[in-house]
Amino acid sequence: MVYQLAAEAAVDQDLASLSDHLIIAMIVAYAAALFLFALEAAYGRRTALKNNRLVPLAAGAPGAAAPAAVGGSSTVDLDADPPSGASGGDGLEVSVRDSEPRASASRSVLGTVALVVSVAGFLLNLGQIVTRGLAADRWPWGNMFEFVVAICLCAVAAFLYAAFRYQARYLGTFVLLPVVLLLGIAARWLYSEAGPLVPALHSYWIAIHVSAAIVATGAFMVSGAAAITYLVAHRTEVKRAAGERVAGIAAKLPSPELLDRVSHRFVVIAFPLWTFAIIAGAVWADEAWGRFWGWDPKEVWSFITWVVYAAYLHSRATAGWKGTRSAWIGVIGFACLMFNFFGVNYMFSGLHSYA
Repeated sequence: MVYQLAAEAAVDQDLASLSDHLIIAMIVAYAAALFLFALEAAYGRRTALKNNRLVPLAAGAPGAAAPAAVGGSSTVDLDADPPSGASGGDGLEVSVRDSEPRASASRSVLGTVALVVSVAGFLLNLGQIVTRGLAADRWPWGNMFEFVVAICLCAVAAFLYAAFRYQARYLGTFVLLPVVLLLGIAARWLYSEAGPLVPALHSYWIAIHVSAAIVATGAFMVSGAAAITYLVAHRTEVKRAAGERVAGIAAKLPSPELLDRVSHRFVVIAFPLWTFAIIAGAVWADEAWGRFWGWDPKEVWSFITWVVYAAYLHSRATAGWKGTRSAWIGVIGFACLMFNFFGVNYMFSGLHSYA
């Protein structure tokens, strides 16, 4: 019996060691993919994207090509500054769409390699989480380190979905940069050895409430990256409208309209999950603490984040706020999300202080 227990402990230790090695491997993979995506963004050829629901061909726009041409593997060089009749301000989006009938982004073979490396990093990330969970014999998100690693996994998963489904690999630099930074912070300052959960987390609700929050956060990260990229692209178009020449990565970003649609699409995906996470958390709180709501800092900031993203969706649906104004609301929502994640855990004490 003693021999069997010792053997099981050794197996657990082996899995924990494997999990720790996978942390380094996935950081290296993500960093390499980030570097390759940055090279593609800076030196790739601006190429027309395929026509689909998210990337529509502007009907009747000057110089518009036939849908069949856009739907193929076009390698049209679009590096030259497009003509612009924009006058700046909120009306810029309409004129940008007229001056860029075909959505485009910087493309090169480096981006394809970066996408493959990103998939490899994702698999290493997934392997790290699985092996750590098996080593500790529990759900592997019981502390800040594990939560960061799981969020990065979901962020990369959302990015890969966007890259394959919406041709949005141009977001690779903007998504993987915070992923690499977060993983570096987690490995350097948040790391904790695999072990049992604190007593308060011994519940099946951790697999429901925390999982929903993690998946929603990953999707919100992609939305936030698209919103920030939108603001850069919008500023670029304003400069072009003023007759200034733009160079570097900013000159090869997709049109602001496309980035706005991508950002909105991922908020639509993440918001119901975040809503469910809050509701599930309230039910768990009632079971654990005898109340649904107690104004705990984590509860308050989760609700603030929900309100900001609800305002984002409401403003787009009712007031027609698209473009710059909605992008800023999305950025504020993402800032609230990150403060809820880091600031609340380290600046306030409460029932959710498991860091």
